[in-house]
Amino acid sequence: MKVPLLDLAEQHQQLRPELEKALARVLDTNAFILGGEVASLEKEVAEYCGSKYAIGCASGSDAILLALMALGVGPGDEVITTPYSFFATVSSITRLGATPVFADIETDTYNIDPVQIESKITKNTKAIEPVHLYGQCAEMSAINEIASAGNIPVVEDAAQAIGAEFDGKRAGSMSAIGCFSFYPSKNLGGLGDGGMMTTDDEELNRKLLGLRNHGAEEKYYHKYVGLNSRLDGFQGATLRAKLPHLEGWTERRRENAERYRTLFTDAGLTEQIGLPVERGNCRHIYNQYIVRVPGRRDELRAHLTNSDVGSDIYYPVPLHLQECFAYLGYQEGDLRESEKAARETLALPIYPELRPEQQEYVVATIAKFFR
Repeated sequence: MKVPLLDLAEQHQQLRPELEKALARVLDTNAFILGGEVASLEKEVAEYCGSKYAIGCASGSDAILLALMALGVGPGDEVITTPYSFFATVSSITRLGATPVFADIETDTYNIDPVQIESKITKNTKAIEPVHLYGQCAEMSAINEIASAGNIPVVEDAAQAIGAEFDGKRAGSMSAIGCFSFYPSKNLGGLGDGGMMTTDDEELNRKLLGLRNHGAEEKYYHKYVGLNSRLDGFQGATLRAKLPHLEGWTERRRENAERYRTLFTDAGLTEQIGLPVERGNCRHIYNQYIVRVPGRRDELRAHLTNSDVGSDIYYPVPLHLQECFAYLGYQEGDLRESEKAARETLALPIYPELRPEQQEYVVATIAKFFR
């Protein structure tokens, strides 16, 4: 049996008539950049996330960059964030001439540890950027309390977390600005790149609308030096066709996660395989299903590959140890939980169309490895 890490073919085949109709609307209107489809998507995403405003842009990476630009982050500023995330979390900070300050992660959720954030705050701290990693929200109550005490804005990197909840609030609605990615592999993915920012602040909404469009709030009148980061009409239409299905897909991912838990437990593998932890006050959307394999992760991955089971490592080198950030002066051993996670974690297939028999094969293959 072959079990890919992700297979979008079935999803797109099922949605093909809806997608073709959506793309045809764009062809008929010639609204290829922004336009009505994007404007409608922005309203629908804002409503879904529980925010007043949503602003489309060209990618999730640009969403973070634009958010930090809107908050005035620049040279001499510091932004506290996690080293255990995708590269754009930190490159967005350094592209503005600011300095990332890393706080280590929690052992069980892989999200930034609020206790460590507090000790990293200085007079130069301009923003705090938690990441809702793998589809589970960071500890936003504690983070917002720390941020509020220092009058520091929070930017949620929710690129992997659309629909995730913390204390009943949706990702992207618990901070100054939330940032989302519509990369095709995301729970809500386009047919290309795309991103979105959410906010409740009218002034930030106005500024983000300008910044994504060369800094122009009115055509040819540039208030800021912005970016060319406009969501295209085809992506807007595609995402509008997919958004009504998102809740169903999320529930199937959650069902798959629960089935894995049962299968791993019944197979007696919970001592060898550390399963994901879902906090009681959170709704995990399982953008990735991450297990821990202390000591034998790479061996197991090779065994899975040989058995036609897809897997991946998110992320093999934490950001504080990346070559391009060597100038920051971090050394191995500085952020132990992030480094340990990079050595031990492995992503298994979790997509909504994954069949029970495929999951049974994945677990049986892992059980065979440990036998």
